[in-house]
Amino acid sequence: MAVYTEVSEGEAGALLQSLGLGELTALRGIEGGIENTNYFASSTQGEWVLTLFERLTHAQLPFYLHLMKHLAQHGVPVPEPQAKAAGVRVRAGEDDILHTVCGKPAAVVNRLRGKSELAPGPAHCAAVGDMLARAHLAARDYELRQPNLRGLAWWNETVPVILPHLDESQAALIRAELAYQNHTGSSSAYAALPRGAVHADLFRDNVMFEGTPEQPVLSGFFDFYFAGVDTWLFDLAVTLNDWAVDLPTGTTDAARTQALLNAYQAVRPLADAERRLLPAMLRAGALRFWVSRLWDFHLPREASMLKAHDPGHFERVLRQRIAAPLTA
Repeated sequence: MAVYTEVSEGEAGALLQSLGLGELTALRGIEGGIENTNYFASSTQGEWVLTLFERLTHAQLPFYLHLMKHLAQHGVPVPEPQAKAAGVRVRAGEDDILHTVCGKPAAVVNRLRGKSELAPGPAHCAAVGDMLARAHLAARDYELRQPNLRGLAWWNETVPVILPHLDESQAALIRAELAYQNHTGSSSAYAALPRGAVHADLFRDNVMFEGTPEQPVLSGFFDFYFAGVDTWLFDLAVTLNDWAVDLPTGTTDAARTQALLNAYQAVRPLADAERRLLPAMLRAGALRFWVSRLWDFHLPREASMLKAHDPGHFERVLRQRIAAPLTA
């Protein structure tokens, strides 16, 4: 999250009133992340998050926002987009949970309770695995469709753009891995993997916990704006690559990996084909975020608050996933 577009208190307050969310009492830009403009907005009726979308369009956003609403209505703890209040006029063809602020598409969701756990233990990973599987099953009957916009096609488009910024070893690795993922993606085994709407970015800072470190309670997960239709296995792999690795080295943490996988499979057991392709999808998840972090690092956009993530982290994760494949 970052601030690319400055929103005044007057503009934010008018939006909250149109949603029936009370009077604005405080507005604060949120630091961290790199995709959208985000503010915490306090009102006389609660705590909210205002997001202005800097890359996604009005046409693309209904998929994400209605997915969040769908999951919330199926008992999955995610932020629920707020609709215009009764009596507020909505133009024909407009979506009542998609708004416009400063000329940008925008949404307001309830702010989740708790805090992120940036040094998770096995108990945190088990809670994440359980809820991720429940989210996958809850989204089976979600009707809107949109591809994962940061999937294989995007990697193929973006790698040539970032290659000039890499040294010889990095360039050789990224070319080889992209070729491997293209081969995997064209296989019949990959085509047969179960799929649906996925989060695709379920990192530690996108999950909130209450409770104690010994007995954490997952209070919600958020930031669905990389979601799309993809394989459930890819979503699981992306999650494992953040929650169950050692950050300094990128190596697998066995206890956290087992906790997350066991909890996931207690809700949705992996098929044999998914077990066989898990090592490939772990590599795919590492490649996806190495490519995007290289792009953001070397070709940044300006923002009043912006911290580009270290691309080297997912290079290390990818090298580890190649050298020491994980079996499920």
